This record gives sequence, C-alpha cells and structure tokens, in this order.
Amino acid sequence: MASPKEGFLTDEQREVLKIASQNADILSSSPRSPTGLSSLLPENNNNKGGRTASGSNTVRHVRRSHSGKLVRVKKDGGGGKGTWGKLLDTGSVVQLDRNDPNYDSGEEPYQLMGAIVSSPLDDYKKAVVPIIEEYFTAGEVEQAASDLKDLGLDEFHPYFIKKLISMAMDKHAKEKEMASVLLSALYADVITASQISQGFIILLESAEDLAVDVLDAVDVLALFIARAVVDDIIPPAFLNRARKVLPENSKGLRVVETAEKSYLSAPHHAELVERKWGGSTHLAVEEVKKKISDLLKEYVQNRDTAEACQCIRELGVPFFHHEVVKRSLTLAMETKSSQSDIFKLLKEAAEEGLISSSQMIKGFSRLAESLDDLTLDVPSAKAIFQQFLPEAISEGWLDPSFRPSDSSRDSKDVEEEKKRRYKEESLTIIHEYFLSDDISELIRSLEDLASPQYNSIFIKKLITLAMDRKNREKEMASILLSALGMEFLSSDDIVNGFIMLLESAEDTALDILDASNELALFLARAVIDDVLVPLNLDEIGNKLPPNCSGSVTVCMARSLVSARHAGERLLRCWGGGTGWAIEDAKDKITKLLEEFESGGDVGEACQCIRDLAMPFFNHEVVKKALVMAMEKQNDRILDLLQECFLEGLITLNQMAKGFSRVKDGLDDLALDIPDAREKFALYVERAKQNGWLLSSFALVPSDVPPPV
Repeated sequence: MASPKEGFLTDEQREVLKIASQNADILSSSPRSPTGLSSLLPENNNNKGGRTASGSNTVRHVRRSHSGKLVRVKKDGGGGKGTWGKLLDTGSVVQLDRNDPNYDSGEEPYQLMGAIVSSPLDDYKKAVVPIIEEYFTAGEVEQAASDLKDLGLDEFHPYFIKKLISMAMDKHAKEKEMASVLLSALYADVITASQISQGFIILLESAEDLAVDVLDAVDVLALFIARAVVDDIIPPAFLNRARKVLPENSKGLRVVETAEKSYLSAPHHAELVERKWGGSTHLAVEEVKKKISDLLKEYVQNRDTAEACQCIRELGVPFFHHEVVKRSLTLAMETKSSQSDIFKLLKEAAEEGLISSSQMIKGFSRLAESLDDLTLDVPSAKAIFQQFLPEAISEGWLDPSFRPSDSSRDSKDVEEEKKRRYKEESLTIIHEYFLSDDISELIRSLEDLASPQYNSIFIKKLITLAMDRKNREKEMASILLSALGMEFLSSDDIVNGFIMLLESAEDTALDILDASNELALFLARAVIDDVLVPLNLDEIGNKLPPNCSGSVTVCMARSLVSARHAGERLLRCWGGGTGWAIEDAKDKITKLLEEFESGGDVGEACQCIRDLAMPFFNHEVVKKALVMAMEKQNDRILDLLQECFLEGLITLNQMAKGFSRVKDGLDDLALDIPDAREKFALYVERAKQNGWLLSSFALVPSDVPPPV
C-alpha cells in the first residue's frame, strides 16, 4: 500500500519519486556538507576550533549574524541561489556583495557614525539664509515674513537682522533697498522693536569683521542705520545707547558717528536717505503715499468701493496698508461728510482680506500716536478718534483687543511694568541671599538693578519673606538691614519701607498670625542695630492712621526698645547666627569640579550641581570652573559649562555673572597665572560662539590681552 506521502500515484510516478530520493541522498552525503546542517554548528563538532582531522574548517560558510541568527553566506561569488558554489573552493575570506540578491545587511559589522550636535541658534542661522536668498530673488515680502514666522524661533530674530543686512551689504543697491523695505515690513508684526535694536547692536559689534569683506562697510552700515531711523523702526536715541556699549576707536563707533553726521544731520535728510539706493525694489515711500492720497480723494468723489479696493491691491504693498488706514481715518476726521464712505471702504477691505487685522491695528495705532499734531488742524481729533473706535470694533473690521496708546497712560504702564519687574528680581535676590548668606553678592545684585527709587519696596519684600520663614532667615534679614544701612540704603528708604509694611500689616496678618509681634521685633531690632533712631519710630507712627494695626505695632516696638537690657534681648530675639556658612557651598563646588577634572563623568557632575539646590549661586560654579581651567591648563572643564548650559542648569544670567566675577579678579589671578588674561579672552570668545554669553559681553580695555 502506498505511503500517505505518496498518495494515489501510478507505478511510473512511484519510480520517478524513488530515483529523485536517491539523488537527494547522494547530494546530502557530499563532502561539501558531510553531516548535514547540524554538523555546521560548532557545538556538534568534537574538535576544538571547529576543525576536522583533515584540518578543513567546517563552519567557514556559516556565519552568526549580529542578531544571533546562523546564516549561510555565498562563497567567493560562485554559483547562484540554491547552488553550492564553485567546484574548487580555496576557502578564502568571504566578501559580502551588496548587489547579491541574498545580501543580508545584518551580516555587516557595526560602524559608529559621529553626529554633529547643533544648537537652536545654529539651526536658526542656517535656516534664515535660504529665506533671505529667496526674498532677494522673488521680492515677496509676505512670503519672507511667513517663512520667518514658521521657524518658531522668535527669540533669535536679532540674528536675522544681522544676516539680512550683512548679506545685502555685499550686493547691489537693489538688494540693499530690499533689505530696508523688508525690515520696515517686519517691524512690530514679526520682529519687535527691541529685537531690531538688538540686531543693529550685534551688527555694530561685528563691524570689524564685515569690513574685511566689504571695503566701504562703515558707510554702508551707517546708511542702513540712518534708513532705519527714517523708517521709524529704531528711535534716534538708539545712537546714544549704541555709543555707550561700543568700545572706543572701534569701527562700530565710526558707523554711528557717520550715520549721525553724514546722513541724519543733513538738510532734507529723510528724502536723501530714502532715495540713496534708488528705491529700486518697490515704489518709493513718498510715491506710494501720494498714490494712496490720490485714490482716497477719488474714492470720496465717486464712492466706488470696488474700484478703490482694486487700486489698493494694484499698489502691491500689503505690508504698507497701515498707511491706507491712517490716511483714510485722517481724511474722515478732516471731512465729516466722508466718514460713512471711509468706514464702508475700510470694512470692505477688511472683509475681503485686502487689509489684514495687524495692518488695521497698526494704522489705528499710528493715528493715535499722531493725534497731538493732528489737533492743530482738527481741534476735535481726539474726540472724533474715540468715536471711531467703538463703531469700528462693533462692525468687525477692528480687533476688539486694540487699545489706543495714551501718553500719560503709557508712562504709567511703563512705570508699573518696571516696578513689577523690580519686585520679581528682588524676590530672586532675597531667595539667593537666604540660600547663600552672601551680603556682598546681594549688594552687587541690587547695584545691577540700578533702581534706588524702589529701595523701600525691597525692604518690604525682605521682611515679609523673612516673617514667613524660620528664625535663621529673620536673623539674616536683620543683619542684612544693618549692612545695607551702612552702605546702600538711606534713612528715608528704611523709614518708607517700614511704613509700607505697617500699612499692609492687616493683610499680612491673614497669612502670618503673629505678624504684629514679628514686625514690632523687626522695628525694635532696627533701632538697636542703629539702622533707625528712636525718633524714627515717632515719624513712622505719625504717618499711619490712628488706632490702626500698624500704630499698635509701633507702640509695641517702643516698649521693647525702652525695656531694661533691651539691647541684649533683642540681639538674641531670633537666636543669633545665620546658619551654615557659604564656604560650605563653595567647598562642595570645588570638590565636584576637581572630581570632574580628574576624569569624572559630565552627567554625574551636572547631577552634583543640581543636588546643591542653589540655582541662584550657580555663578560660583562658572567662576570656579574658569579659574580651575586656567590653573590646571585643562579646557575640558569648559565642557561641563557647555553641558550645564544646554540642559538649562546654568542660565544665561548666571553664566554672565560668573564670567564677570572672573573678569573683576583678573588682576589678582594674573599674579599666579601669568597668561590669565589671554586664557580668559579665549574663554569669552568660546562662550560667545556657543551662546553661553551674549555678544554684548565685553572685556574692559585693561583686560584685553596684548597682541601676540
């Protein structure tokens, strides 16, 4: 009976199957494969090293891939798929052929590929180059603005300004004009005013480098700055600010002087500057303004909204549509009969998307800024403008978020913003002091704020924070007041600070139950420490409302001061002492840097810095790392600063503060390290290239290393 495998076969078919089976047995007993696939495994071979008695290697055609899989490889390119190779196999080294149909990439040895790590700033600089080149080719302002927004790296826009102008400087007048037009279009909508000023500062600082490639760099840069002033994208006061940050006898300073003397001081300088490059990119500004005035006058006469919109579209200056808005509203103020028609035109242009929301807001803002001048011709201009706003917002062609700028309110807002920032920064300084106990560092930080008019606010913040903490911080606050009273604060600052504290005593008591007693102790302690005199208590009490919580606190302070042995008791009211010394933190920083310098891991060093839990004191890490790198002639320590900066462990502010501390102590360092100045200059340059320091960080003339 036929086996199950054979099935229903004829005798002839069985004979063919028998012959095929015999041929397969002959092939399997070939000397090329003596024991089948199992004999190919080294474990099944009795001879060590996988060799037979005859010395032939039985496993040379089987290789274990990196994944652990056994694979048979093709030998010397002989034969094809399903064959045993050439008749004569010399056993030479197997070469992998990537064109072989049986090629397996897993058989390739691993190769470690190096990758260049780039910073976001480097990526930004590379990304803006094609944007600028495309703009110079196509002249599409809106496309350039859109591409710049899509990058999503708004904080680096000052470098776009530098790159745009430096590329235009090496080209013809057309590209220079295009660069100025683009800056004017991007102003406020894409790039802020402060970023534009910062970009020009960076340009001025690199004037020496630009002069190497562009022979007339000083004159060209001066013209760019003058054009920016004429186009109202940087204020005239920028020139004075630039002088303060530029080194003497630098080309950047020459640029500022050339811009002021050769261009901005000349008669009719605006027309001269605007036409210097021929206005070859678009219509000249004055010509565009004239065309806008003409089309508006024609519109008021024929009232054809569609035709007026078409004329605006044909101007081809969408980035300048704020001028259309401004002139339209001005015309509506001057001619009351045209107000409804003007509003109809602006509404139609907004609905069609012809005038964007940002251009509409910009036009209203420019009109609001010029209302004082406009009232000379239209006395009721301000009242009319206030009537325009609700109507424009209600009809939907002015964004409801628009708020007209008012000079008095602007100055008040600026003052409030300045005060808010001072409060935030003073909180950081006080927290740092509570952690580090470094009075000299705190005084330097307050001097850097340069806001002595807010000293009383600092006193209020200091004592309020201390009252909500332990005795250690309260003692530290009193010691700090004593130190500041001798060096930094006036008697009026301290009196006003306590008055502000006592005026808000009832609110403070909501968070601190014993606030009244604590404040009385602070007042009495200030008298004992000679920060205040007893008469100051009367002065403070007279400025407070009678029978208020603050007045009661002043009475308590008088009682504490007048008691027997008040001095001794008040000096120990919080136990005395300010906690562990700052030297402990400095010692820990020194040890972690020494360990890293001797071959430690950068990740471990970063974790040690993080474990210190003193982010406000990281400038000490920077200072000690720079000094150690100089002393040990080992720049590897700077790799730690690079890693800390990339991880956000050490901020730009702390990095600058650390470099400043080293700069201030270079005279002493030079006694032990003769080349300290040269080394420090190299470290500063490296830090600027890597983005740890702003390019505005400058060495004072005495710190600049002598030429080699």
